[in-house]
Amino acid sequence: MTGNWGRWGGDDQTGALNLVTPEVTRRAVGLVREGRTYSLAQPLGPSSPSPAHRPRPARFMNRDAGDYALGARAPGGFKFAEDTVQFPTHSGTHVDALSHAWAGVDLYNGHPEASTRSTRGAQRCGAEHLTPVVTRGVLVDLVTVTGGPLPPQAPVDAADLERGIVESGVSPEPGDAVLVRTGWWESHGSAQQYFADEPGITGAAAAWLAAQDVALVGSDNYAVEQQAAEPGFPAHLVLLHQHGVPLIENLDLAGFAAALGGVGRSTFLLLFAPLALVGSTGSPVTPVAVL
Repeated sequence: MTGNWGRWGGDDQTGALNLVTPEVTRRAVGLVREGRTYSLAQPLGPSSPSPAHRPRPARFMNRDAGDYALGARAPGGFKFAEDTVQFPTHSGTHVDALSHAWAGVDLYNGHPEASTRSTRGAQRCGAEHLTPVVTRGVLVDLVTVTGGPLPPQAPVDAADLERGIVESGVSPEPGDAVLVRTGWWESHGSAQQYFADEPGITGAAAAWLAAQDVALVGSDNYAVEQQAAEPGFPAHLVLLHQHGVPLIENLDLAGFAAALGGVGRSTFLLLFAPLALVGSTGSPVTPVAVL
């Protein structure tokens, strides 16, 4: 298997996040000029849109004001509320762990597919191996480059990425997080079409990104990649399976893109800290950009 298998040792389960070295983080910290922070995550709750094959998040109140209305004790006047939330790990803004997608009989780095079972979850390459990182983010704003949100099923190939990055005046460097704005969430986020006809990167574009030694790839759509022309999720296989690059899906980039454009920049500090969900194939995440 080509790609990053064996690059960080035969037992590695972290993948391209290993590229975010202390030197990479120090470089990224130097990008902060104003100290303004931006959440790149969609709101997550019972009303969040979800594809037909996944349940929506659900919330159950363990204690609320109704309990006190019915006579629950409030020692010293103290009252509290608590709730339990259930959600698919691949709902809302989330990151795919390296156990999420593969071909053949092995996960990333040769870990056996048999290590992923319903009784114990992902015993290899689970979400707990998605280490938190602070790195340089690079926004590829295809909405600005093309003059508007990309149309349904539009493929984003390597040339499109190169054009978007060149026009931003930077080049990807090892350890970067590359975020691709297609305009799909802002134009289709409230419609079922959001889950069916998205534009996105092709397998060839994924290979180009992997060749730049990026640590993370994300987009403002449902699956990062365009699915109509290439069956089998080739970008997932190139990035997750072959190169160990986690994918951040369902980003909300519109507001941040406006702020970034307003200061004439395309790079920023990115804080990435998913939940360490042991044995899970993904995790909700709130990426934070800092200018």
